[in-house]
Amino acid sequence: MNGIIDFFRYLMEGFGLNDVLDILITAFVVYKILGFIRETRAQQLVKGLLILVVAYFISDFLDLDVINWLLRSAFTFGIFALVVVFQPELRRALEFMGRSKFGVGRIGQVDKDRAMHVVDEITNVADYFSESKTGALIIFEREITLEDISETGTYIDAEISEQLLGNIFYEGAPLHDGAVIIRGDRVYAAGCVLPLTENKNLNKSLGTRHRAGIGISEKSDALVLIVSEETGIISIAEDGKLRRFLDKRSVEKTLLNLYITDEQDAEKNRLGRIGKLFSRTKSGTSGKEEKDA
Repeated sequence: MNGIIDFFRYLMEGFGLNDVLDILITAFVVYKILGFIRETRAQQLVKGLLILVVAYFISDFLDLDVINWLLRSAFTFGIFALVVVFQPELRRALEFMGRSKFGVGRIGQVDKDRAMHVVDEITNVADYFSESKTGALIIFEREITLEDISETGTYIDAEISEQLLGNIFYEGAPLHDGAVIIRGDRVYAAGCVLPLTENKNLNKSLGTRHRAGIGISEKSDALVLIVSEETGIISIAEDGKLRRFLDKRSVEKTLLNLYITDEQDAEKNRLGRIGKLFSRTKSGTSGKEEKDA
C-alpha cells in the first residue's frame, strides 16, 4: 500500500503545468482525428487495421510463429501502404487544417447592402427553379479557390441577377448541365464539371447533380445550392453533408449567414450608433440656436 502511495507521490512531484498542457493538446488532437475518421470511409479501414493489430498480439501470445512473422512483415511495409490507401482522407484532412479561420474570405469582402441584394437575387431564382423544376447547381466559393474547377467551364465574371442565372440554367442552354461558381458578388464561371462524391451511403434516389454538389463540398469549403430537376426540391451541401427539403426562407437564412459576418453586423451597428449620436448632437445644437434667437 505504501509503495502505491509513494508511486503516485513521485508522479505528482514531477507533474507540472507543461505536462497538463501536453496532455490536453494530445487529447484534443486524438479527439479531432477520431471525429474525422468517423465522418469518412476511413472508419472501415481503421477497423481492419485494428483487427490485424489484435491478430498480431494473439499470434505472439500463442507462439504462432508463421502468422506472427507475416503480420510483422506486413507492418514493416504498412506505413507506405497507408499513405496510398488513405490518400483521399489525408488530402482532405490537410486541406481542412489549411483553412485559415483568421483570414477574410472572398465572401467576407462583400459589403452588407450588396450582400443583401445578392441574397435576394439568388433566393428568388432558387424559388423559381423549385416551382418550375429547373435543375440548378450553384457553388459559393469561400477561402479555398476553385480555379481548377472553373477552368472546366466558361469564364463569365458578371453581376449576379435572376435573369442571368435563369438563362444559364434554362433547359437547352449550352451551360445548363454544369455548375455555376459564385465568387463574392459575381458569377465567376458557368458550365463547370465537378468531381462526384465517393460516399456509398447516400440515398439511391440522388442523381448526378446532387452527387457532384456533395463531391465539391467534400474537397473544398464551398457551400453548394442544388435544385432537383425531377422534384424541384432545394438542397444545400456543405462539408460533405446534404440538407434537403429547404424552403425559400431557409435558403435566405443560410445565405445571409454565409455573406453577412458578425464583424459586418458590429461595424454596421457602430456606424448606426455614431450616426444617431451625431443626429442628436446636431438636433440639440439647432434647438439651442433657436432658443438663443
